[in-house]
Amino acid sequence: MTSGWDELTGLTGGKTFTINRVQVKDTDIAIEGNFELPPLAQLSYNDQVFVAMFVRFHGSIKQMEEAFGISYPTVKARLKKIAEKLAFVEITTVSSREVVLDQLERGEITADEAAERLI
Repeated sequence: MTSGWDELTGLTGGKTFTINRVQVKDTDIAIEGNFELPPLAQLSYNDQVFVAMFVRFHGSIKQMEEAFGISYPTVKARLKKIAEKLAFVEITTVSSREVVLDQLERGEITADEAAERLI
């Protein structure tokens, strides 16, 4: 099964591209600018299908083996390759201290409440 996305990635030869106009379907609302695609959308169509199936199977490599007719090492290698393409996505954790200080700065809590939460 192929899609318009698969055709688009074929036309671009897998090179990075940007979107210049976005229109809300069935409306006259449009936004123009220079938009980069989110990291998952930058994957090839086949890699996107693979990731979607992995999520659908709740990370079950056994189900991935069965669905794609490939071995455990092949599933692992493919996931590793995809993960390397997504390596630039940074995931940061915010400390509870930072959350409390942000709430205090926005006036959502008082200084006394902040002090209690930071003890």
